[in-house]
Amino acid sequence: MDTIQTGFHSLLLEHKIDLSPKQMDQFETYFQELVSWNEKMNLTGITERDQVYIKHFYDSITLSFYIPMDEVQTLADIGSGAGFPGIPLKICFPHIKLTIIDSLNKRIHFLQNVVDKLGLSQVELLHGRAEDLGRKEGLRDSFDLVTARAVARMAVLNEFCLPFVKTGGKFAAMKGSDPEEEVREAKRSLSELKGKLESSHHFELPMENSDRHIIIVGKTAPTPKKYPRKAGTPLKQPIV
Repeated sequence: MDTIQTGFHSLLLEHKIDLSPKQMDQFETYFQELVSWNEKMNLTGITERDQVYIKHFYDSITLSFYIPMDEVQTLADIGSGAGFPGIPLKICFPHIKLTIIDSLNKRIHFLQNVVDKLGLSQVELLHGRAEDLGRKEGLRDSFDLVTARAVARMAVLNEFCLPFVKTGGKFAAMKGSDPEEEVREAKRSLSELKGKLESSHHFELPMENSDRHIIIVGKTAPTPKKYPRKAGTPLKQPIV
């Protein structure tokens, strides 16, 4: 391992995540595929290797500092983009059955390539809108944990994500700047969609000290039939 990988490895060790040489190789292959495909399509503005390891890989894995991943069997990552946080979490916790949902088919092709190159099993990649897929049997009310990283404001995210969470499961929103105002604004959508705010965690990314917040919501009952509304509506008319 070089200095970037050694640093990454020891940062995770602080949180009792000890990656094997195979897992470290998977992260390096992921990085190389990301940068290579990024020349053909816009996946990320961050391509410096040390930055990708901290701002994408480490940042994705921080979710496991607040949610015990050994209790999570099924994870859905909504609007995953280049695979964050779903793929880094899957590399670290291979037992998880991962479903990734993204509305752009090109990104799904990229992710399929990553899954194949890394030799990951039990990963389902779905092309579609969260509002449409959130009504499908087998996806609706069925995941232990659902997450979204920097996709939309909380009032909108609740409608994108909570329909996928099973009763008793959790939705975790991964945010940058302080989401206090968003959380206040999202009160009505939480109660409508049968979510309950459980906790909010603030920390800084190592090395570059940018703010991160993780908001954890519990699902208290099945999603009411009228949600999610049709594609495009939650963004245009959030439940506030």
